[in-house]
Amino acid sequence: MNAALLPQPPADAIGLDAPDATAAAPAALDWGAANQQLLGAEFQRLGGLLEGRPTEAGTADSARLRDALRIRAAIDVLCDAFDLSHFERDLLLLAAGADMDAQVASACARAQPDRPWPSFGLALARLPDAHWSALAPVGPLRRWQLLQPLGDDNILQARLRADERILHYLAGVNHLDARLQALLRPVSPHPLAPSHAADAAHIAQTLRAGPAPPPIAVLLGEAPEDLADIAGNVASALGYRLYRLHAADLPQDGATLQWLATLWQRDAALMQAALLVQMDEDTVAGARFVARIGGLVFLAARQPPSTERAQLRFNIAMPAAAERLALWRQALPAIADNQHCRLAAAAYQFRMSAASIREAADGLAPALARGDADVEQVWEHCRKQLRNGLQGLAERIETRSGWSDLVLPAAQMATLRQIVAHVRHREQVHQSWGFGPPGTRGLGIATLFCGESGTGKTMAAEVLAHALRLDLYRVDLSAVVSKYIGETEKNLRRVFDAAEGSGAVLLFDEADALFGRRSEVKDSHDRYANVEVSYLLQRMESYQGLAILTSNFKAALDPAFLRRLRFVVNFAFPDLAEREALWRKVFPATAPTDTLDFAALARLQVAGGSIRNIALHAAFHAAEAGCAIGMAHLLGAAQQEMARHDRSFTPLALRGLP
Repeated sequence: MNAALLPQPPADAIGLDAPDATAAAPAALDWGAANQQLLGAEFQRLGGLLEGRPTEAGTADSARLRDALRIRAAIDVLCDAFDLSHFERDLLLLAAGADMDAQVASACARAQPDRPWPSFGLALARLPDAHWSALAPVGPLRRWQLLQPLGDDNILQARLRADERILHYLAGVNHLDARLQALLRPVSPHPLAPSHAADAAHIAQTLRAGPAPPPIAVLLGEAPEDLADIAGNVASALGYRLYRLHAADLPQDGATLQWLATLWQRDAALMQAALLVQMDEDTVAGARFVARIGGLVFLAARQPPSTERAQLRFNIAMPAAAERLALWRQALPAIADNQHCRLAAAAYQFRMSAASIREAADGLAPALARGDADVEQVWEHCRKQLRNGLQGLAERIETRSGWSDLVLPAAQMATLRQIVAHVRHREQVHQSWGFGPPGTRGLGIATLFCGESGTGKTMAAEVLAHALRLDLYRVDLSAVVSKYIGETEKNLRRVFDAAEGSGAVLLFDEADALFGRRSEVKDSHDRYANVEVSYLLQRMESYQGLAILTSNFKAALDPAFLRRLRFVVNFAFPDLAEREALWRKVFPATAPTDTLDFAALARLQVAGGSIRNIALHAAFHAAEAGCAIGMAHLLGAAQQEMARHDRSFTPLALRGLP
């Protein structure tokens, strides 16, 4: 198949969108009418050949109409695209004519009354320059599924049927094959961020200067929509229409995969089209598919995929914070200058792609223009738009707790406020002030919360997320860890990949399931546990946000791992004064209470989590009894809580309680 750029009829005349349909209509109509007339002349010539009459008139008409065409006829473009011989051309026109022209159908019936259809035997007998290889399975007519012999008859007698897609093309209607439409979507070029426009220009220049056929252009980056926009602009610059395919949608069956590859290559030649394959993972079907097709192919992926064809790899970075801010301001001119700082905060916090910013701005612009929204809606819109990626991978926790709900020593409170400051100002310090390390490592805020159960680790994470106005997602590491080598790392990669750009606070619960002293390696599992822990810490260090680990036993952590954490916050068991403060805070203002002795309750050796459980159980006891919450209800609930943990209170702790 000829892979060169092929002359084509005007876009709107063949079922495509023209830039200005009104201006192009007269020329398109001239081409369409001339193309139809030329096709009719060709059918007239074939009818004469089938009936043994001279064909000089039909040949002359075809030549005259070709001279009148500003752009070549569809049949001529098709023959050049698939390198058809004169006989293969006539054979295709014979099969098409039986469906499109009454004269050809009648001529076939008169030529062989017992088989009133176009057949290979009839063509061999009546058409010039005949050759047996025209219907070979490897020949262009059958290889590219331009026509097929139907039924169980031998190849000489079988009816020849032109593919419906080819019939439409010959008539001047050029559209994507209906069998591909469920898999492919057109990609229209959009305006690009400046850095991406430079990437697109570089890629286009590299492909122009490269060999023919070109290698696969692999676009490596985090944002699939931005990669698609870049590919769309490159394809447009090179004179191609671009279609997008998700590799995950491809069938695994080899025969079906080959059939789809053939249909695509055929349409790529007829429509001057290029293909973008979205490789969400290094799928086998995606690699097998691109190995079966030629022409201009883009692959969009996070990691370099394996392919049999040669590759040209291009790393596409997400727009930097300053560029994201410029995109926001360009897309939302209604934002007042006095709201610039808040808009900058949103641009710095949420690592959105250029395409996501464009989509979000389109949704917000009308309300902003009317004055029904302000920049705070931009923040909330970004927060909600980006949270979908983590659904199914982590549990989102509603954050209602504030600073006043925490009861911690002053040093721990100061550290938590410092964490907030690091998150809020990381772009300013790392980027604007130049403190950022090379690459992405060290930009993340990796934090460890350690302490006994119930000492407030999860509540502290809620407070941080609430103060930052960010979503909090809890990842249960005990569920992520797998006994199969490599699976834990893969599970962690899914979480971090989905969270990138969302700005979410990640809370990795039960870190003890993964962490431990592994300096003494006894077997392959211990060795690989080191790899898993190192991978987790490396992703936490490069994660563009706050990632928190919780552990009940700090002593179980290897000191080498602790050195890679930016913050370590110890949640000690609350002392007497802290327990009294917790008891005073645990009862809502609307809860009815009856002369509670908070000093006596503070003598109970329970942490904050248990205090909340006791208060809740006591409230249900009181509700059942139809009275206010009293000390007797609390004592019963406290003993129930301790029994749940196979513990009991000392007589000293119970002194003064009913």
